[in-house]
Amino acid sequence: MLGRENYNLNAISHDTAISLLQKLLDMNIKVRDVYVDTVGPADKYQAKLSALFPTLNITVASKADDKYPICGAASICAKVCRDRCMTEWEFPETGYDISDSGSGYPSDPNTKRWLRDNVDRIFGFPQFVRFSWSTAEIIIDKHCVRVSWDDDEENEENIPKIKFFFQIRQKTGRNSPTQILS
Repeated sequence: MLGRENYNLNAISHDTAISLLQKLLDMNIKVRDVYVDTVGPADKYQAKLSALFPTLNITVASKADDKYPICGAASICAKVCRDRCMTEWEFPETGYDISDSGSGYPSDPNTKRWLRDNVDRIFGFPQFVRFSWSTAEIIIDKHCVRVSWDDDEENEENIPKIKFFFQIRQKTGRNSPTQILS
């Protein structure tokens, strides 16, 4: 509860695509066909986008960067932009240098080495690092001080769900509370 809010990569990707499409339409740019490389199940993602943008012909496909040249070109542009952002990144925290951090993918040996070399025993990593990666979690578990928050220790099994309070209940005795309305 007191940790970082989880905003997964699929949700970030979906929200970003939706925002980009909406901005194009808001700028009165004529968009007819949209090709998207899927994040998650392609059919569900396509249905989501089609419902939000019914006037567009939307194609969501796995490996769209291989199947559709426009997606391949967009993928290259995105990687070039990401690499440039990474090389120009200015950490709000001091003392970090990403010039030798590898590709940024968790399977890259250079990235793993950078993570091991730049973990802080108390604070973990700078905000630039995705803490939810298993690669990062393993390094934190191995090299950082374990922290236990008070709310982590609460036994949530005995805490009723919010719906519990909005169900109709029968009176069981003379001093029972009245029915709770649903």
